[in-house]
Amino acid sequence: MDNLLSKIEAVLFAYGEPISVERLGKILKITSAELETALKDLEIELNRQERGIVLIKNVGKIQLATKPELTGLLEDIIKQEFTEDLTPAALETLSIIAYAGPISRADIEYIRGVNSSFTMRNLLLRGLVERTIDPKRANAYIYTASFDLIKRLGILKVEDLPDYERYKQMVKNLHESSLNPIQQKAEVLTPEEQNI
Repeated sequence: MDNLLSKIEAVLFAYGEPISVERLGKILKITSAELETALKDLEIELNRQERGIVLIKNVGKIQLATKPELTGLLEDIIKQEFTEDLTPAALETLSIIAYAGPISRADIEYIRGVNSSFTMRNLLLRGLVERTIDPKRANAYIYTASFDLIKRLGILKVEDLPDYERYKQMVKNLHESSLNPIQQKAEVLTPEEQNI
């Protein structure tokens, strides 16, 4: 498969969390043997001195992470982030969570069009958002505005945000329009039609 290492790296970067090797193979439509060979090659490539990321493996799952020797640099960046105002990216992500929450990271990234892992971690560490296990998927999280954010905004509940219902509906419409045509059709069929 052409550019297999690039595809694996792109999927792992976009996913941002541990992903099972089995699922990665299905996403890439390759055999487990092909994936195992490619992962070994990627690991060798990432272990080169000039690379800043590594491949972590644990219990059948893999994830990209920064190299341990860069921890000090990243801690400095995070400390600096806490002394500065929120970035436009953080404000955008925070707004999406406040208006559309509870919302998954995948949905946030779909709306923003970019990976939001670092931004969301920043918001979590600042106590502005909360994450809980998604009741629909035990291996995923959903995000909501925190009580601390609600207090800081001087409101009693997220529904008190300006134009809350309007923006909530916009996000709902966006989510519904992103469903594939089969899902959309199934949702408009009656229960009797769905059982055919």
